[in-house]
Amino acid sequence: MTTALIHQQFPELTQRQKDQFEQLFGLYDFWNQQINVISRADMEHFYIRHLLHSLGIAKIQSFAPQSKILDVGTGGGFPGIPLAILFPDVQFTLVDSIGKKIKVVKAVAQALGLSNVNAFHQRAETVNGTYDFVISRAVTRMERFVPWVKNKISSRQLHKRSNGILYLKGGDLSEELLAFPKAETFALSRYFDDEFFETKMVVYLPL
Repeated sequence: MTTALIHQQFPELTQRQKDQFEQLFGLYDFWNQQINVISRADMEHFYIRHLLHSLGIAKIQSFAPQSKILDVGTGGGFPGIPLAILFPDVQFTLVDSIGKKIKVVKAVAQALGLSNVNAFHQRAETVNGTYDFVISRAVTRMERFVPWVKNKISSRQLHKRSNGILYLKGGDLSEELLAFPKAETFALSRYFDDEFFETKMVVYLPL
């Protein structure tokens, strides 16, 4: 699997962006041998399960220049790092409660020259500032996640879609989202053919 699929899905990529996406596998392969941030089995499917999955958010919402995005529970940098490559004029703040994962995020961002990424070893509840969107990848159930971030949404509006949460989740979410009638779900199988995406969704919740 190569980055050709990324180019196919996002044909407007510059050469710099293509080069950055090309470097990602090698960087994560190196760091994964030092600090296990991605399961060995998942590294075999890196481009599908990590890179393309993260970029699924961009199929639902494009981020305006100068907007601010908070990635909560980023782990090794997903979905924040791939989206920061795709949106170089957008400021990304990536946080995780596990310090060694943030070490990897900082190293990868530095190696790629991503000046639009800041990474911090902290819990979501302690993050300062406000953001246009909070993004995350299946960190916890929505009823736990929303209280962590609901006071971190900016009142300024730069997008047609109201500010809020964009959450990568999988499986049957009907019961989990009962308490959030404003939530919308977008099936990633509409955009990506691989069977991995059959049950994968982006949940949008305006806040």
